[in-house]
Amino acid sequence: MTMDKTTMKALPLSLLTALALCAPAVSQAAEPAKEAKAVRPATAAKAAAVKPAQPPRSSADILATAPAAVWRDVDPDNLLVMTLPQGQVFIELAPRFAPAHVDNIRALARGGYYDGLAIVRVQDNFVTQWGDPNADDEDTGLKGKGKPFPAGAKSHLPAEFSIPLKGVPMTVLPDVEGWAPRAGQVDGFPAAADPKTGEAWLAHCYGAVGAGRGNAKDSSTGAELYAVIGHAPRGLDLNITVVGRVLKGMEFLSSLPRGGAAMGFYDKPEQRLGVERVSLASALPAEQRPALQVLRTDTPTWNELLNARRNRGGWFVHSAGYTDLCSAAVPVRIKPVPAPDVKLSEPKSPEAKR
Repeated sequence: MTMDKTTMKALPLSLLTALALCAPAVSQAAEPAKEAKAVRPATAAKAAAVKPAQPPRSSADILATAPAAVWRDVDPDNLLVMTLPQGQVFIELAPRFAPAHVDNIRALARGGYYDGLAIVRVQDNFVTQWGDPNADDEDTGLKGKGKPFPAGAKSHLPAEFSIPLKGVPMTVLPDVEGWAPRAGQVDGFPAAADPKTGEAWLAHCYGAVGAGRGNAKDSSTGAELYAVIGHAPRGLDLNITVVGRVLKGMEFLSSLPRGGAAMGFYDKPEQRLGVERVSLASALPAEQRPALQVLRTDTPTWNELLNARRNRGGWFVHSAGYTDLCSAAVPVRIKPVPAPDVKLSEPKSPEAKR
């Protein structure tokens, strides 16, 4: 099964988000004019001694000095390691938002289903998609000779476009969101919500990973996945199940040769890039598991980082005083290895040598 081309053609290939940030100035009533007085020398000296406010720190400085407590370890049971000829791609799964799909993806990975499949589609400014090129083609009605699912993987899942908003720990962005009444981060993932409908969902930002589906909304299984490699196609929100996001290795997905005119699908089999292996990090030997960390968004460090992104200094001539959901990506790092505790031996006194 490939992502339904008919459905995808109905979606815009690039979406322009018109976001207008209107920051009303707060005016204060002017005080009655007072008679000007000469500044006393002592007062002038005191005013000169007042130091100017410190400029905001850069994002790099904030992250470099962030304490260890503001970083969380990525659960190895939620981390996919996809090995391509060019390198490895690390994908964090989002069980809070797509529990059935995440369970199925885990079963598929444990059973080796993805090993030996291929990247079948790379559409410029849109998505890179991988799966079984021999699977059934809903668009043409042809029945393929697809790879069978391993034990424990299901061939039918419910659509998981959204979850109930109640109880979702969202760090809400204060800036205007054009696609939803509310936006922010949940577990490090960009998410949106609508208090009126009581829904929350993952957003199609750069690096988002979704489960390809056909015409039926419940036709995705996680066997075919895609990653957003272009301008955020937020029109796909609430239409496709988002299962996670790429933490590292986006360069190996976004730099691939583009496919043909048919929605970026490769015209010839030899154009496809093989997927060597996809494993859960928890299934790898401990010494081979990637140790990745994601910045927590419930911390002062995250607030300071957002402020630095809104109010650019240094090289920037103009600072917008604004950031949107998809440009407020949560940082990821490799967990630092603690320095070994080296104990220096004290020199022995001449008496001790005797």
